[in-house]
Parts: sequence; structure tokens; C-alpha cells
Amino acid sequence: MSVYENYVTQFGSFKKIDAFGYLDYLEGHPDEPRKHGKVVLVTADTPLKASRGEGKTTTTIALIDALRARGIDAAAVLRQPSMGITAAGSKGGASGGGKASLTHPELVDWGLCGEMAAIAAAQNLLVAFAEKAVDDERLDTIAVPRVSETPSRSLRRVRVDDGKNNIAERVVLTPTCELTQIVVLSRSMDEISNRVSNMVAGEKDGQPVRFGDFIDLWRITNILTEAVKPAYTETMQGSPVYVHCGPFANVSIGIPSLVSVEMACARHDVVVVEAGYGTDAGAQKWLDIAAREYGAQWPSAAIVVTRATTWRDDPTLRWRYPFHVHRLESLGIPAFPMINLWDGEDDQVLELRQQASHLKFREPIVGNLFRDGGDALVNQLDGFVAAVQNEGIPSVPGSHKGMDILEHVRWIADSAYGVPAERVVMRDGFSESLQDARTLCAALGQDLNDYAVVAVKSPATMTDNDSAPEESRSVTLKKVEVHAGAGLVQVNLTSSLTTPMPKIV
Repeated sequence: MSVYENYVTQFGSFKKIDAFGYLDYLEGHPDEPRKHGKVVLVTADTPLKASRGEGKTTTTIALIDALRARGIDAAAVLRQPSMGITAAGSKGGASGGGKASLTHPELVDWGLCGEMAAIAAAQNLLVAFAEKAVDDERLDTIAVPRVSETPSRSLRRVRVDDGKNNIAERVVLTPTCELTQIVVLSRSMDEISNRVSNMVAGEKDGQPVRFGDFIDLWRITNILTEAVKPAYTETMQGSPVYVHCGPFANVSIGIPSLVSVEMACARHDVVVVEAGYGTDAGAQKWLDIAAREYGAQWPSAAIVVTRATTWRDDPTLRWRYPFHVHRLESLGIPAFPMINLWDGEDDQVLELRQQASHLKFREPIVGNLFRDGGDALVNQLDGFVAAVQNEGIPSVPGSHKGMDILEHVRWIADSAYGVPAERVVMRDGFSESLQDARTLCAALGQDLNDYAVVAVKSPATMTDNDSAPEESRSVTLKKVEVHAGAGLVQVNLTSSLTTPMPKIV
């Protein structure tokens, strides 16, 4: 039995992997055989509607099937879906479709091995501790929200009268909560414990109180022991896939856990990582949070997925896809357009290739992946494979730690959304929210400018109005929320909901 198998346990139809333990073993045994795989990022165009997927997971699955058919040891790392939104039918799940599917899509779409449920239980237990602290007069306010995987309109704003005063209670989706962010970004249980300890429970006499100030955290870390293990599965063609952590790259970070990707890189030559929503969401957060600030690998190449209808059919939004492709290229990442055809669109291939050439794209990869799976890609990957194998692992550009937060947000707006600094505007109340955040961090002995910035926005827009002419597009800053445990500061931009309702289709 290999060393790796010592860290694998069967869990129903899946296998769970103690990735922390396995990577710790490799670090302590440098002579143990391992690989140093390269990361490829699968991202997408900004969808026309928030409820509509472009086919990233289908592409990811077809891509690793095609690479393995070419003799390349490739694997995929996927985000988990949200049970309450994704699996209810408002868009595709996290299991692909048709010939580019996972072996147990229904289990992937409905909770895997209980990771999200464990994170929800742990975060809600923290809230219960905070509520008890209010009863014991150790807290005056509660800062951490409850979480739910099945949203309700009534949960968007709830006020509770506990007999002393009204304590506001918020509810957000599990994948968007701070505890999920902590699991995504941590590389050991000790790190998780330290981060949970630094989460702000609330305030007492105007001063922030951390959870580590008044509770023993072993209850929380015990709940999370199984939640931090990536669930292993396979494609219908037998290609390896690791699934861990959550979606919603618009209102959170929306990427797989760093440890799941690092584990896959230790076992495979090419690791295809799927980031949530469009290039302006999940890809931006992989590059600018995971890589720049938390040491994740910079991609050796990117696949930018779109549908023919998203790319071309709305004249006022056609600018977005070329913007994404050229932006990645400007960062030194070879960006390959992937046009995911639907039934009845095969006759458009020549026209699509001509348009791609006119826009100075690399040779696009085109195919109906639902129908044909990896077979559609095998003979189109010469340029992609050459780019990935061209040189060693790319270096990561510099951190933005210490950059003034307003300058940081303006930089994101300019680089990721194409909006210059002078058109980043502040809504009434934003300045007060920002000052409150600075005051909170100062009371914690920290500097807000040292936090990584999470842009909270609509998944379907990059600006306040993407249909506006380029010279009038703007980004409005709305409020700031500190997640001290995760080391993140969330800045709300365009309209977004942290407890959206599913649309049953």
C-alpha cells in the first residue's frame, strides 16, 4: 500500500482524503516520491444571467479526460455546489453533464460527504456561544451570522428580542460564511484553530471580543475534522477528481480549498482548477487572494469558457469576453478561448473561429462537450499542451498587503472590471463603514490594509451597468465587513444577496 493510501478512507461512494496529514508527511519526508504538478485555471465569461452557467465544470471534466487520452497525468479540483441554490435547479451543478460528467453527480450536487453541513454546524455553534455570552453580559452585540444551505426570504433580516434589548441576527448561505473561507485558506488544523480563535464574536463596551477570548475551541475544531478533508471521485471516463469547498465567487472567494489543490499537485502533472462564476469573480480571487496573498500556485494557463450566445448575441455586453481573455494574457497567463456549443450550433464553428482571429485570440477550442465529452477536445489541445509544458511553475506577482484599501479596491476595479479609479464612487454611508472597519482592526491590534480584499458583487455584472458605454461605466462602493479570522475584508460593490432564493427550473 502506498503512503498516500494511508490517508484515504472510504465514505460511501466517495473516498475522503486527509490532505493535511498527507502533505505534512511529504514535508517531513523530502525523499518520498511526489510530483510538482502545474495548475491550469478554468474560468468563464461573465454570464448573461446569474442563474445561468457557461459550462466550466463540463469543460473541466472534458479537459482532463482529453489530456489523459493524450497520455498526460491530469486531474481536476472542483468547488462544491451550494445545495440550496445550485442543486435546486437554478443552474448547472458541480458535476458536469452528458458525456462530461462525474460518476455520482446526484451525490456531488447534494452534499458530498457532509462537509458543508459540518461547517454550518460549527458556525451556528459559534453563534450559539455568542448568544450565551450576551446572556452572561460578556457581549453587547453579535457580529457573526448564522448560516443555512436552504435560504428563506424571512432569513434575510431577522431581529430577536431576548428580553433585554433587540439583537440583530443575520443569516447567510454556508459557502459565503467566514468559517468556509477559513477552511478554504488554511493548511492545517492548527491554522484553522488559530483563525477561528481570531474571529470576532461581537463587541463589549464598544470593544471587539474574539471567540478565543471566552470559549474553548476544541468543540469547533472537532466538528471540522472531517469537513476539512477533500471528497475523491472520478469522471465517467475514470479520470481523477477532487472536490472541496464552496461556490459563490461573487459574494465570497468561490474557489476550491488550497490544500486540495496542493495535494492534487503532489500526485499529478497537470491540475485543472475550477473557479466560480466568471473571470471577474473566481479567477480574480484565485489570482489576487489565493495566489498573491496565500501562496497558491499561479496558473500556467487558463481556459476561458463561453457559450456562443453569451459571447456574441447581446451587442452591449460583447466587450466582456474579449476583456477577460486579454486581461489574463496581460498577466502572463496563456488564455485559451473555449466555446462550449449547444445542440444546433455546430454550423457556427467557422464563423466563431473567424471572430476569434479578428479579436486576436489564441486558436479557440470549440466543441459540444455535453454531447461529445473529451473526445471533442483531444485533437485541439496541441497549443494548450505546449503552453503548459513550456517552462517551470510561474512565479507569483507581488502581494498587495499594506496597500491602502481604497487604492486596492480601485486597482481591482481597473484591472478586473475595466473601470478607472476616477469612476469608482462611494455611496452614502460607505466612508462611515470603512472607518468602522479601520477602528475595529485597530482595536484588534491589526491594520485593515494588511487584509486581502474580497469584492462582493453581482455575478452577472462587472460594473454598475455593464451595458453602459465604456466611458461611463462605474463601480459603486457600498459597505465594508471585516473577517478577522480569515484575514479578509469584504467590500460590497454592485448589487448582491448573500441569501438569494433558488429558481426552480
